[in-house]
Amino acid sequence: MSNQQRFSGEWKIKRLGEIASIRNQKVMPEDVNPNTLCVELEHIGSGNGQLLENSSAEYSTASKYRFFTGDVLFGRLRSYLRKYWLADRDGICTTEIWPLMVDSKQVDSAFLHAIVQTDEFFAMANLSYGTHMPRTDWTVMCNFTVMLPSMQEQRAIAEVLSDVDGLINALDALIAKKRAIKQATMQQLLTGDTRLPGFSGEWEMKKMGQIGSIYGGLSGKTKTDFEGGNALYVTFLGVLENVILDMRHTERVHVRQGESQNSVMEGDLLFNASSETPGDLAIGAVMGEQLENLYLNSFCFGFRIHDKNKYIPLFFAYYFRGSVGRAIMNALAQGATRYNMSKSQFRDLELSIPSGAEQRAITAVLSDMDAEIAALEQRRDKTIAIKQGMMQQLLTGKVRLVKPER
Repeated sequence: MSNQQRFSGEWKIKRLGEIASIRNQKVMPEDVNPNTLCVELEHIGSGNGQLLENSSAEYSTASKYRFFTGDVLFGRLRSYLRKYWLADRDGICTTEIWPLMVDSKQVDSAFLHAIVQTDEFFAMANLSYGTHMPRTDWTVMCNFTVMLPSMQEQRAIAEVLSDVDGLINALDALIAKKRAIKQATMQQLLTGDTRLPGFSGEWEMKKMGQIGSIYGGLSGKTKTDFEGGNALYVTFLGVLENVILDMRHTERVHVRQGESQNSVMEGDLLFNASSETPGDLAIGAVMGEQLENLYLNSFCFGFRIHDKNKYIPLFFAYYFRGSVGRAIMNALAQGATRYNMSKSQFRDLELSIPSGAEQRAITAVLSDMDAEIAALEQRRDKTIAIKQGMMQQLLTGKVRLVKPER
């Protein structure tokens, strides 16, 4: 049995500017092969180091930076978005991205890629200049302190962290696949194109105004009413985020005794009454529990179903989040820069609706899918947290890896 030995020896302390520099090779897109890879800021994922999409020089304008395989690309514009990528091919990129080339005698590029992901690196990167378009300052970043082990240990650390990244990326891909399957299932089940076993017969046509009644959010409130308070209200974001309301998306408001305000009750559907894009108008969420003194923000409206045995609130929340519901709301959107919807139009909406039993069966299928996706997201988030802890230990030398056997 072999004796496993851990890496040992002192680490060197260096400044970033001593081990890496910006590859300041500017070029115009028309001066390179039109098929050359072009990376813009929006092509890089936030906080995951993935190149989500790309373009080519043929469709690019303005001066670009060249980069080469092994360069670490770092988004200097709005660095709080945490955009970084270890280039696996040559190309050009926007000048809002720094292509960092390493001194290969001192640092491995994959190790530097791990360094730029740390909270400490981003904390310093956020010491930027510019208010509306904050950019990271190289004269500041070049003094960032980096601890360097031997090249062999650098590569070992980078390999371990890369393996964890592989697991995170695989979970992201699986989550995306499950979401796509859910969307396809919603399209089939919420339109009646596919019927669950045991269900047949025609769906009935009903107007929303026959199913329930609309109520408004908070009114007559001033800024001081939202500085603490004796009650809670559902935020605008809370309505958008989840199909079943997450109570973490509530804030405090003061409601005086006897004040005329509409309370949110269990089973109520909540909708945003305005949005910046027509496709995001009136995204439904359902209140899943009964709470006292709960109200709704003034930019949303509530819908209370009269007979919750015949018309299942969660079914309607899924319906209005699905492609059919989105298409209906998109058609009803009014406005130019900001889109709104008439409540009278909402009341007049006529939907094809299955029986209460079929509604329950459909929501059970979709709820199970949501639970599976939520479990995967929780697993991914836990893996990300583990990686952050590993980085804190491995990139500072607090924990040393076992040397690979030769």
